[in-house]
Formats: sequence, structure tokens, C-alpha cells
Amino acid sequence: MNEVTFGDIFFIVLVGGGIYLILYLVNRSRTVRLPKEPSTTDIISDDALLSILTKNRVIALVGASSDPDRPSHQVLEYLLKEGYTVFPVNPREEKILDQPVFKSLDDLPRRPDIVDVFRRPEHVPEIARRAASIGAEVLWLQEGVISREGMNIACSAGMEVVMDRCIRKEHRRLVAGHSGAAY
Repeated sequence: MNEVTFGDIFFIVLVGGGIYLILYLVNRSRTVRLPKEPSTTDIISDDALLSILTKNRVIALVGASSDPDRPSHQVLEYLLKEGYTVFPVNPREEKILDQPVFKSLDDLPRRPDIVDVFRRPEHVPEIARRAASIGAEVLWLQEGVISREGMNIACSAGMEVVMDRCIRKEHRRLVAGHSGAAY
């Protein structure tokens, strides 16, 4: 009777591992690799962002807040200081930074170029429909606001879409940074 030695076991494991590796590599080469879906920040170029920020001067800020600790309040304040005409939109506010607040996009006194959204993603499709119906040029979804449905609605209406980006950060980076202003 033959005895099984450590060397025999090692040889069997080594051969089995080699076969496993070969099968893994063959199967891997047959696997279809789908292209990575672009991230929301890769969808639009810096040149396009710069064009949006310099050509469009009237902004409806949906989800504006009177709370100075809220990002929407800080962005509203920044955009006003940068010379933009900004219409805050929030059905629960009356006045923010001495600006009258509008209950909806339909109540604005004039058509905004950009609709900047500070709302949860589930609200974006309806906001996109309203923005398209009033003739806005751009739907801008702030950081963390991602809605493929809203993006599709806006794009179908011929609007440009910026998603998951802060308008203040992009302005500072692309516009204020080139004008020599220090922020």
C-alpha cells in the first residue's frame, strides 16, 4: 500500500490551483465588460460650465432657505453679491436676504435662464417639467441632487443640465478664479 506524503498533497494542490487559474483567466477573457457609466461630474465640460455661468444671469433658486446655515442661503447670498438676478423659490418663505420669495416657478416675474435646485431628487422631475414649461435654458442640480429622470425631461425640452455640482463652487473655480478676484 502506498502512503500519501506531504509532497503528494502539495503536488495535487499545485496542479489543482494551476487548473483553477487557467479556467478563471479563460472565463474572465470571455466576460463582457460594459463601459463605466459616466459620473455626473463628467457629463459636462468646464468650457460648457463657464459658458452657462457667464451667459445666463437670471437664476431661480428652488428650495431657498432663510436659515443662514443652509447651503441654499449661502449660495443665494453669493450669487447676489456676484451680480446675478436671483429669484428665491420656496412656498414656506416670505423674504430672504431682502428678496421676495416666490411660491413656485410659475409665479416668477420673468423667465429665469437657470433653475438651480436645492430639493431632494424625488422632486426634480416635476421641477424639470415646470422649468421646461417656463422656458428656462438650464436645469442645475446642486451637489447630491441626482435625478436621471429629471435630466431626461430637461434634455428632451432642449435644456442644458448640470447635475451634482454646486453653482457657487463652479463659479468660484471657473469665473471668479479667472477674474483675479480672491474669495
